[in-house]
Amino acid sequence: MGSKRRSFSNSSSIAGQNIDKKLREAIDNDNNTISDNPLLQDIKDDPSKIEAMTIQQLRTALRTAGIPPKGLKRELVSALQSYLAKEIDGESSLLADKQDPSSNSDKRIYMMMETKSVEDQVQDANSFSKVSKVQQSRRTVKQLQIKGKTVDVNAKMVATEQKKSACASGRMTSLTKKKASSDVDSKYVSAKNRDTLPVNLSEPWTILAHKKPQKGWIAYNPRTMRRSLPTENTKFVKILSWNVNGLRALLKLEGFSAMELAKQENFDVLCLQETKLQEKDVESIKQSLIEGYENSFWACSNTRLGYSGTAIISRIKPLSVRYGLGISDHDSEGRVVTAEFDSFYLLSVYVPNSGDGLRRLTYRITEWDPSLSNYIKELEKSKAVILTGDFNCAHEEIDIYNPAGNRRSAGFTIEERQSFSTNFLSSGFVDTFRKQNPDVVGYTYWGYRHGARKGWRLDYFLVSDAIADDVHDSFILPDVIGSDHCPIGLVLKL
Repeated sequence: MGSKRRSFSNSSSIAGQNIDKKLREAIDNDNNTISDNPLLQDIKDDPSKIEAMTIQQLRTALRTAGIPPKGLKRELVSALQSYLAKEIDGESSLLADKQDPSSNSDKRIYMMMETKSVEDQVQDANSFSKVSKVQQSRRTVKQLQIKGKTVDVNAKMVATEQKKSACASGRMTSLTKKKASSDVDSKYVSAKNRDTLPVNLSEPWTILAHKKPQKGWIAYNPRTMRRSLPTENTKFVKILSWNVNGLRALLKLEGFSAMELAKQENFDVLCLQETKLQEKDVESIKQSLIEGYENSFWACSNTRLGYSGTAIISRIKPLSVRYGLGISDHDSEGRVVTAEFDSFYLLSVYVPNSGDGLRRLTYRITEWDPSLSNYIKELEKSKAVILTGDFNCAHEEIDIYNPAGNRRSAGFTIEERQSFSTNFLSSGFVDTFRKQNPDVVGYTYWGYRHGARKGWRLDYFLVSDAIADDVHDSFILPDVIGSDHCPIGLVLKL
C-alpha cells in the first residue's frame, strides 16, 4: 500500500512553525534529555504535535534524543512517541536495538511483550499486515508476580520491526540470478544482532504463548530443536513450504530476498501458497528465478483474479506435474500443484478457508477435504505422498493460542478438526511436526485480528505413513517475515 499524504489544519501548521523554532534551539544546545531540551520538552507537554511534524523534524528530534532516525514517517512517529512514553512513565524502558553506525546491516527494533500471568507466560511480538507491511503497536505491561517476588517487567513496548530489516540482517535484492550457497549460518537473525538483546526479546517465539497451556508443554525454539542435517553419506531432500500471502507484495518488500532465503536454507524444493498471481504474471516471475531453481510450476485462480494460487519451485526436475484434483468444481481457484519425483509425489496445497460466518464450511468438509483425500490415496497406490501447505485448520488445542475463544472461528471448528483427522490422519498420513514435537507449541500464522504472537499452526507437512520414519526433521522458521504466515520445512532421507 502506498503511503498517503496527510493535510493539516492551520493550527497544525502553526504547531509546525513552533516545532521548527524548538528544533533550532535543540540543535544549538545539542541536548539529549527532555529536561534540558526545549524541543523534547515542548512535544512532551503536547504529544499531539508529533503527528504534525514533518519527516525532517521527526528525524532531527530523534537524533537529538540519541535515537537512530530510520524508517518511514509512521515508524519515526512511533519511535519518538515511545521515547517520550519512556520519559513520562519514568521506569518504563525503550527496547530499541540501536544501530551501530559502523555497520552496513540494518538492525531490527524489538518490542516488549504483554506479560499476563505465570501460567500463560505470554510474550507478544511483531504482527504482520496482509500486504506485507510491518505494523506498529503499543501495550501496557504490568508487574509479574512470581513465587511471591515482584519482577519489574517494564511498561511500554515500542514499534515492531522496521520493514528494512526483513528476513536477513543485511540488504539483498530480490530474486537476483546468483548461485545460492549452502555454506552459511542457518539463522535469519544475525548473531551480532541477537547478542545485543536478551534471547526472549530477540526470539519471542521461544516464550510459551498459550491461553491455557497444559503441563509439559514448551515453546518451539528452532535454535535448539532443529536437527542437524544428515551426514554426507546420506541422501536426503529438503523442502520448504510457505503461504506468502501475495508473492508480488512479498518481492516488493524492501529487505526481503529470495536469494537470502535460498542461501540460508539451501532447500531443494519450495512450495508456495496464496501467491495471488494471475496467469499473465507467471512468465515474468519465472524469468527472474534464482539460478538453479529453473523448474517451476504455477496454478492460478481463473474465477477470481489475484486470489489463491499455489506453486512448486524446484532445482530437481520432476518426472511429471499435475494441476488441481481433476474435478472441475474444485480446480478453478488454483489450489493444488502435484509434482512427481523418483520416490514420492509432492503436493503444494492451499485448502479453502471456511470464511466469515463459516459460509464455506459445508463445502470444505463435505466436498473439498474428501476429494483431496481420495486424490492422494489414489496417488499412494504408486508411491508415497508428501502433502504440504496451508490447511486452514489448527488441529488440536496445542495448535492455537486461544482455543476456548475460537470454537466457532473458521479454522478451529470441531467440524474442520474432525475432517482433518478423518480425511488425512486417519487415512494413513502423519503430521510430521507433531510426531517429532508432541508437546511443543509452535505457530505458523499470526493474524492481525488476533494480536502479536497469539498464533495458530495452520501449515503442515503430512506424509504417507510408509515414509514417516524417513523424516529426519520437520521444523518451523518463525524468524522469517514478509507474510502473516512463516515458512515450514521438511528434511526427508531418501
